[in-house]
Amino acid sequence: MKLSRRGVLKGAAALGSLWAVGCATTRESGEAPQVSAPRSGGSKRILILGGTGFLGPQLVDAARARGHTVTLFNRGKTRPQLFPDVEKLHGDRDPRNGEGLKALEGRSWDAVIDTSGYVPRIVRASAELLAPHVGHYVFISTISVYKELPRPGMDEDSPLATVSDPSNEDVRENYGALKALCEKAAEAAFPGRTTNIRPGLIVGPDDPTQRFTYWPVRVARGGEVLAPGSGEDPAQFIDVRDLAEWTLLAIENRDLGTFNATGPAKPLTMKELLEACRQASSGDAAFTWADAAFLETQSVRAWMDMPVWVTPEGEMAGMSAVSNARAVARGLKFRPTVDTARDTLAWFNGLPPERQAELQKRAGLSPEREREVLAAWRQQRAGSAHAR
Repeated sequence: MKLSRRGVLKGAAALGSLWAVGCATTRESGEAPQVSAPRSGGSKRILILGGTGFLGPQLVDAARARGHTVTLFNRGKTRPQLFPDVEKLHGDRDPRNGEGLKALEGRSWDAVIDTSGYVPRIVRASAELLAPHVGHYVFISTISVYKELPRPGMDEDSPLATVSDPSNEDVRENYGALKALCEKAAEAAFPGRTTNIRPGLIVGPDDPTQRFTYWPVRVARGGEVLAPGSGEDPAQFIDVRDLAEWTLLAIENRDLGTFNATGPAKPLTMKELLEACRQASSGDAAFTWADAAFLETQSVRAWMDMPVWVTPEGEMAGMSAVSNARAVARGLKFRPTVDTARDTLAWFNGLPPERQAELQKRAGLSPEREREVLAAWRQQRAGSAHAR
């Protein structure tokens, strides 16, 4: 079951969101939580392009808690009630639409964080408009920019994905290549003043994709849990709160360049991830590990049906073992996996039942399908034992 780049991107599209950012949240309050890390480098005036999706609200919280002043620019259509005491400018990232970027004209900020750039033309328009009046452009990219990730340890200098027709703005088909071109557009407008942050799988409370949430929720339910591979395959992700805090730290320290922002700091296996989920729920789950070859015969897909997990061969085999050494050296830190699992489970359990049911359709296996696959696994094992 080799996981292909195309398969990853199609899976992200099927979840109704793109890989790194732009996801909806169920947050209703604009109150900022306490952030443990102290701010440094003085108070900044920060513009966030977006700010009401998944990563955006965490950036707002982290910035305010660290003493910075925040302005949001977006269309005002997604949860406009968030952050009532934060300045909000309304417009459209696409200058062809409505008022476009007019609300940004003549304004200045110390830094801008672009959480909503997917098309080079659109990123270029905002970056060029802001360049004379903003000191630092931070672009939230993705490790999907890499052409392929066939082996562990690949870093920021690895080859990038390309698209034959740069004018093709089909984001779902050309997500990674377009993100790579967005990075270049930002750098062209802000030469020597750009930070490109490449997260992988962003997880934690408010994640509506079920890309990680499946595991703490499933493990908390207890009983026999179908687990993928041997348990030794790597798992890599970053808590959205850790990503937000480090993004602000990069602004405060003016860390320029390109950084893979994914974690944890030390290699984590799928077994360790699931054990952390069991610890978070204090449950009695028992894990049955089924190898990739068997799962393929059952049409159980890596990444989608078995979230987080990547098969250990193929062009994307190193997707869960990307080097984060450069960002770690610049202060990227990670909370314990058990904390992310516990907080994610608590968030999920606080949702209305209809919202929970909606999320559980997006990734992972239904209880019925999981029981079918486990039964097939036991049957295969029994047959192998009988043959011997």
